[in-house]
Amino acid sequence: MNTVKTVRELRAAVARARSEGKRIGFVPTMGNLHSGHAALVSKATQRVDFVVASIFVNPLQFGAGEDLDKYPRTLAADQEKLLQAGCNLLFTPTVEEMYPDGMAGQTRVSVPHLSEGLCGASRPGHFEGVATVVSKLFNMVQPDLAVFGQKDYQQLAVIRAMAHDLNMPIQIIGEPTVRADDGLALSSRNGYLTEEQRAIAPVLYRSLSQIAAAIEAGDRDFDKLRAEQIQQIEATGMRMDYLEVRQGQHLRPATAEDRDVVILVAAYLGATRLIDNLHLSLNP
Repeated sequence: MNTVKTVRELRAAVARARSEGKRIGFVPTMGNLHSGHAALVSKATQRVDFVVASIFVNPLQFGAGEDLDKYPRTLAADQEKLLQAGCNLLFTPTVEEMYPDGMAGQTRVSVPHLSEGLCGASRPGHFEGVATVVSKLFNMVQPDLAVFGQKDYQQLAVIRAMAHDLNMPIQIIGEPTVRADDGLALSSRNGYLTEEQRAIAPVLYRSLSQIAAAIEAGDRDFDKLRAEQIQQIEATGMRMDYLEVRQGQHLRPATAEDRDVVILVAAYLGATRLIDNLHLSLNP
């Protein structure tokens, strides 16, 4: 696996792979990788001949008071994980390489509606930052497909809409969330949790699972189901951001007639914000 730092080197390496008739896959990350990221790379290796990953902690998607400065940078360990997962090329640009004219005047990509509410309400500007950097990376790599984790469900929906609306010839693949044995969704931010907090965190997945079981059994009183689980989550000392039942594609509030449904949650455990979701395909 080669590691490059500049767009020029990246494009040259991808061009060589293309000249050999290889299809290109792409997995963008912010580093501090775990088994969930390795699963994304492994998925890409099953679909294409040459896999590019990127590690870039993107300042545009962090708001004031968020964890940009303390976000873990673990390049050596990340390189080993990517190598073991089958990555062929790693792109590790600097902020200056990504935004050579600075960020203040940077052209922005905005995806309306899907970026609003849920995490978009709690993190103003976040999804504009995500869409902008992913658009730039797509233009740099020009992959045939890109793989994203379903744990960041709203982000995945935003990126799919962006690729569709801007006529990007890229297949967007969502890979199921990788979980610890107790159900907690793997996340780079789990490393911020104390031992006591880590024992509490799986309550989010348990609450999602209980709502999912009720919906699959025919219960469509979403407000009641939400209220019951919010009470259980808050009883552990967690602070709720949101718990919502939405339609799976457009993320509008779900109705009793919807068969494509996603349950999404975000909550604070101490200073750490955790998110999770469960996606349901219900029988007619």
